[in-house]
Amino acid sequence: MGRIFSGIQPTGNLHLGNYLGAIRNWVNMQRAHESLFCIVDLHALTTHPEPQKLQEHIREVAAAYIAAGIDPEKSYIFPQSSVPAHCELAWIFSCLTPLGWLNRMIQFKEKAGKQREQANLGLYAYPVLQAADILIYKATHVPIGEDQKQHIELARDIAGAFNRQYGQDYFELPEPIILKTSARIMSLRDGTVKMSKSDSSDYSRINFLDDTDLIAHKIRKAKTDSDPISGKPEAMEHRPEALNLLGIYATLANLTLEEVCQQFEGSTFAPFKKKLIEQILAEMDPIRKRMIDLLKDQTTIDTFLKKGSDKARSLAFHHIKEIQDIVGFLSL
Repeated sequence: MGRIFSGIQPTGNLHLGNYLGAIRNWVNMQRAHESLFCIVDLHALTTHPEPQKLQEHIREVAAAYIAAGIDPEKSYIFPQSSVPAHCELAWIFSCLTPLGWLNRMIQFKEKAGKQREQANLGLYAYPVLQAADILIYKATHVPIGEDQKQHIELARDIAGAFNRQYGQDYFELPEPIILKTSARIMSLRDGTVKMSKSDSSDYSRINFLDDTDLIAHKIRKAKTDSDPISGKPEAMEHRPEALNLLGIYATLANLTLEEVCQQFEGSTFAPFKKKLIEQILAEMDPIRKRMIDLLKDQTTIDTFLKKGSDKARSLAFHHIKEIQDIVGFLSL
């Protein structure tokens, strides 16, 4: 059966890229795997969120998970901070992780940029905590995007270092799941960069809570070009914005990119965008309405989060006690 672990930061503005690239796939995975879908609020602290906003965003992510189809009775939905064992295991791992491994991490270099000397330790050590997130539950599989592959490789390296240090095969090395059906959804304003919560332009993304009029407006304003759609995707490789919109349609309609290109061959983007708007609304409007209903009832969301936290803590506690014994801590 296997055990799945994945999560999203509660930093606001969950968008279509989060849904198509991750959450929609999780909904299907929970049917075949024991699944833990975390809200990684400890990781969010690297961006210094305002405390009240952080709480709001935790509940918003939980509502998005449930509205999209993740079953809180079947899967674990919980905030990372509600399970202290994440931090304890991260410290143990930090004592086994060479600086050279962390220095190679591309994501830190990208996020820190030219301000590397001013970057906080949390951002630098982020991959160690991420490894602890996965391994405290002995997750066997981690669904990720292609850009997260290096982080799973590091988690496997850390698990192996622990096993070698203490002379036993305690941790199974987690396997990444990079689904071919996972879409890499790009910005509506720049087809060369991913759709992002942190983009300063709200017109770069379709948010979970955008209403029907706003979604239609954003798609009509989405950057394309004046050339007709080609019947072959490879003929459009120099048109990233056009390919992005076609890819979004293909993912929503469960078609291949080739099939979509053939369907709309010769069309301009004005009629295509009308069809794309229909596809997005058919998928996202019911989710938005369910989210709004859930967010009106904070008590229900908190009840789901507590139930998920209790289950996650129980599993993590069992493993952390075993790990404490392995490393030589006293059981007092």
